[in-house]
Amino acid sequence: MTTALHYYVVHDGTGEPEGLLAEEFLLAADHSCVGLVGGGWSRSQGRWYDASATIRRLRADPTLRTRVTPVSRDGAATLYREFCGATLPDEAALRTCFGAPPAQPSPPLLLHRPEATPGFHETRTYRILFAGTLAPGGLTALGAAWQMPVSGDLADPGVRVLGTVRRQVGRDAFRWDLRRIAAGAAWGLDVTCDLTGDRDEVVGVLLRGLTAQVRLQGLFPVTVDRFR
Repeated sequence: MTTALHYYVVHDGTGEPEGLLAEEFLLAADHSCVGLVGGGWSRSQGRWYDASATIRRLRADPTLRTRVTPVSRDGAATLYREFCGATLPDEAALRTCFGAPPAQPSPPLLLHRPEATPGFHETRTYRILFAGTLAPGGLTALGAAWQMPVSGDLADPGVRVLGTVRRQVGRDAFRWDLRRIAAGAAWGLDVTCDLTGDRDEVVGVLLRGLTAQVRLQGLFPVTVDRFR
């Protein structure tokens, strides 16, 4: 089952699980991010509540991130059952506690249509930005999942691009580079999409899938920006 929400376990000061977070990126028609909302559940409160401010603070607060572990929906459901003996609410029900989304920015003013890669109808470039630190073995796991040769030494702070992947889906072509940015303070997946037609559903599927894979290796997705 494909899930739209991201899930996290929240730990107390001793490392024991004390609650859950669920979050969702709000996306524009072109699959770029226009907002982030979420909800939380804690054993002390015993109910779901709007936690949008907390999940946004996660992106800027490394101390808070040390108390939060990314999990799959199945992992969150198992812990929720252990906490309160109930089934984790479905995603539509969880969204009801997320609160109002932030005001969405106006769409960018495109003064010209960027040139597409020769042979394609349209070329787009996105950056999925992540905060945090890769889990031990995270780079190896991503390399295996994507069949990506690791081209840079993770121990070398001067290395920026750690690997590049190319994929063909039908007649569309995709490439993504895993890189460290901001002097290693953040990570990015730079994704180039060469599309042969007007339909772009595969772009959204790819971006969500890549985000989910990286998130489960310890990084926190921050936003999805479109540069082209």
